Amino acid sequence: MTKTLAIVGAGPGLGMGVARAFGRNGFRVGLIARNRDTLDRMVGQLVDQGITAAAFPADIRDPDTLTAALTTVEDQLGPVEVLEYSPSPTGPITGATGTTTESAAAQFELHVLGAITAVHTVLPGMLTRGQGTLLLTTGVSSTVPAPFLANVGLAMAGLRNWAHTLHAELRSRGIHVATVTIASGVIPGDPIADPDHIGARYYQSHHRRDQAEEVIGDLDTFRRLVTEWTSNHRRSTSSVVK
Repeated sequence: MTKTLAIVGAGPGLGMGVARAFGRNGFRVGLIARNRDTLDRMVGQLVDQGITAAAFPADIRDPDTLTAALTTVEDQLGPVEVLEYSPSPTGPITGATGTTTESAAAQFELHVLGAITAVHTVLPGMLTRGQGTLLLTTGVSSTVPAPFLANVGLAMAGLRNWAHTLHAELRSRGIHVATVTIASGVIPGDPIADPDHIGARYYQSHHRRDQAEEVIGDLDTFRRLVTEWTSNHRRSTSSVVK
């Protein structure tokens, strides 16, 4: 049976690591992002490695375009068995006091509303078949509040919360839902954060199906960074007040 992976927000780092991990295990790969040229280069690299792949340009912020792209993936490559959602943050990243309704809405539209559109496009087919996997990527600010990533963290925490409720609601119906929290950069050659190592963790989550969350990297390291930033910010603010 044909197995298809759709990557929404596909990029040359994380996205390619996930694509290679699933492609080497017999999946056809549909790549969805805005830039046609970047997608075509990625498809070429995958095809050179013997992986069936195709590009489907779409603006993730446009529900109609995203829905159409995912529908075309299924028409051309077969029913989506695994959906992976991982767009990179775009637009202004704001601190806590600098977060406005506009800056919050921009990140929420990208990370949460786009994910909802993508999930609801492929989920009916998964439910009919009684199987499927939804892997929703979040950043470390979804778990560890960071004042300097306030609007991004606001959106990603919402995505993480929704994903965990989906996990609880859908697991009895054969659908595995998990978040993958990236608490590290994507670093080629790194023993943990190399794109292929990260991709293997995504495939492991799909195959194992027993956990609602995978964490790549060290949350405590990021907590220390936030503590250090907060301390430095407090000192700089105090010196200005004086």
